[in-house]
Amino acid sequence: MAHPILRPRRLREKSLLRKLVRETRLSVDDLIYPMFAVHGRGVREAIPSMPGQARLSVDELVREAKDVAGMGIPGVILFGLPREKDPRGSEAYAEDGIVQQAVRAVKDVVPDLLVITDVCLCQYTSHGHCGVVEGGTVRNDATLELLSRVALSHVEAGADMVAPSDMMDGRVAAMREALDESGYTESPIMAYSAKYASSFYGPFRDAADSTPQFGDRRSYQMDPANGTEAMREIALDLDEGADIVMVKPALPYLDIISRAKSEFGVPLAAYSVSGEYAMIRAAGRLGWLDEERAMLEALTAIRRAGADIVITYFARDAARVLERGGLTG
Repeated sequence: MAHPILRPRRLREKSLLRKLVRETRLSVDDLIYPMFAVHGRGVREAIPSMPGQARLSVDELVREAKDVAGMGIPGVILFGLPREKDPRGSEAYAEDGIVQQAVRAVKDVVPDLLVITDVCLCQYTSHGHCGVVEGGTVRNDATLELLSRVALSHVEAGADMVAPSDMMDGRVAAMREALDESGYTESPIMAYSAKYASSFYGPFRDAADSTPQFGDRRSYQMDPANGTEAMREIALDLDEGADIVMVKPALPYLDIISRAKSEFGVPLAAYSVSGEYAMIRAAGRLGWLDEERAMLEALTAIRRAGADIVITYFARDAARVLERGGLTG
């Protein structure tokens, strides 16, 4: 009987051997933690569809940010829920807006934590869309001025980086121009370049109260069936001055992450969105899978596909597991 000459299993036999030849490594340094800011004091509102996550008043958010920094997580990305909404989302670019308040507070207490801000209007508009609505249609060019004002207000408050998530054409160029003209030439932009019109955003829309009041976002977010278009979107954002590009969601779009890294070779983020988080959380709590293993497997897959940065609601949980050496085996 012939015996195999090549035996890949030799390097799988022992745990230390598996670690020695592991191709992809997940580190706390790769993670960004999303947080939701609300008005008030002492507010900590649990988000039912995202177990373990909460809407936080600024004082509570600062306390959490200190904890995040203490875990070695390099940064957070902030989302805000306004006190009032209007058709133009005016609190999004107000000096005393909720995100602006949160940025100042976090940078005052935890100056070394990287603070990224999501730049969009959907949480702030009464209609729930990501831009100016006229005649029942989201108007691209009319939105660019407002988005630029949002980005500038965030940087003026102390944000280290802005992240436009609206998917309007030309918004990176508009923001870059506005920042440069105001003297913020060193402030980077992380663009949500390939953001798909995904069903996996459901829990986030509950958390941020950002569900559109009419229609949907398919006229500006990408068709999930398209891959080549994503490469075009990324190329356009890079041409307009994006410093980091992003694919969102992550797990259903690993092919897009891999292709983007291969084609462009630039710093690449992937957003593991609320639906991805909720699925693993729910299945884990029901006992249908090992939640810790599923979490690390999913995050490692995103890194393996090519993401340099993983934005994930699991960041704190992953940091705890990684601190104790990760999962064995």
